[in-house]
Amino acid sequence: MDDPRLHWAQTELGASLPVTDSRYRWGGVAWVLTLQFFVVEAIAAARYGGYSYSQDVISDLGAGDSPARLLMNGSFVAQGVLITAGALLLGPGLAGLGGRLARVLLTVAGLGVLVVGLFPSDSVTSVHEIAAAAHFLGGAIGLIALAYGVRPRSEALGTTLAVLGLIGLIATIFFGAAVFLFLGEGGMERVAGYVIPVGLAVTGVALWRQKDSWWQLTNADGSPSRRQLREDARLARARKAAERDAALEAAAQRGPQSPAPTTGATAAGAPGDDDPDDFDPDDPWAPRR
Repeated sequence: MDDPRLHWAQTELGASLPVTDSRYRWGGVAWVLTLQFFVVEAIAAARYGGYSYSQDVISDLGAGDSPARLLMNGSFVAQGVLITAGALLLGPGLAGLGGRLARVLLTVAGLGVLVVGLFPSDSVTSVHEIAAAAHFLGGAIGLIALAYGVRPRSEALGTTLAVLGLIGLIATIFFGAAVFLFLGEGGMERVAGYVIPVGLAVTGVALWRQKDSWWQLTNADGSPSRRQLREDARLARARKAAERDAALEAAAQRGPQSPAPTTGATAAGAPGDDDPDDFDPDDPWAPRR
């Protein structure tokens, strides 16, 4: 923990380091297992005669008319546990304010879908709808926050999560406003909901593979890595900029320098080359006096 590069990573990137390998392993597994939702949904939809992915909402698969309602509601509960567990396990490895917000928002999303499974749409409708809204909104905004939390690790992953979160947020707004376009009610709801497990699964795999190696700046043989060279160059530029700013500020505080004192004939009052008496406005060609 005394490594100055580790201190630089903590202060500059804002990550809470280190996170144990087991936390990355189990947190990554939890988020990858959120893909179980797609498998269970396909089974429940197949057992529900005449079910339409575009016209029927997901909650219908957990209502009393669904032959696989217990399986679907169990999947909702499991989804909530997996999302929340992954957020709590992987959250300390995320950078800055985005990482902290992602942990809170994704926990809200996980608790929301868990409540959806406990209160199907045909039981306590108000609780079900509030929980579903918390899941969709918390998941979409949580993906956007997660994008900022993983940007120090991977620009590509951060961009992917930001796009998924934005799509989910727009689809959630459209679904809540009953604007379904050509997708239908069920299709628009699925756009809002599907981005969450997809984004979390991708992030879980990435964090599991990278672990805390993202801040390590030397190769196994001790030679400087490309990341070390880039970070050293960036740190040097930052130091030079700070020194330049300090010098400019010091120069501004000293103020303008006083003019040099006059000497010789000019100091004694004798007319010099710039004496205004040497110029005659009536006769500019007249000899100098």
